[in-house]
Amino acid sequence: MATDQIKQDEGLVLHAYADSLGYTTIGYGRLIDKRKGGGISEDEALYLLKNDVNARLNVLENAIDFFDRLDDARKAVLLNMSFQLGMSGLMKFKNTLRKVEAGDYDGAAENMMKSLWARQTPNRAQRLADQMRTGQWSM
Repeated sequence: MATDQIKQDEGLVLHAYADSLGYTTIGYGRLIDKRKGGGISEDEALYLLKNDVNARLNVLENAIDFFDRLDDARKAVLLNMSFQLGMSGLMKFKNTLRKVEAGDYDGAAENMMKSLWARQTPNRAQRLADQMRTGQWSM
């Protein structure tokens, strides 16, 4: 009953917005503005991440016809890249994706490291390129 009342009074907004006092809020009046001590818990962040990963895996399976044939470590490389670059950014790696599809993981890793993305985030790119090359998880 109390939850229903709060839902009615607060209303649902599925993106960040400024409340009547200008503080960043989301959902049913959830204050997330750091200036007022708002935010989310680590458990909430993990819940969101799991939802995001599951949703993105579905997108990857539909967008990349060979995705389901990859081992988990190489799927994770494309998942990770899509998180950072967005799907449109990942799909610009046309030559890399062609090499992955052909099983040329060394070539794919080499292409990854020649990109602007690798120059912008060299440690992440190197780790993911190594994972693509070997099929072994790299943390």
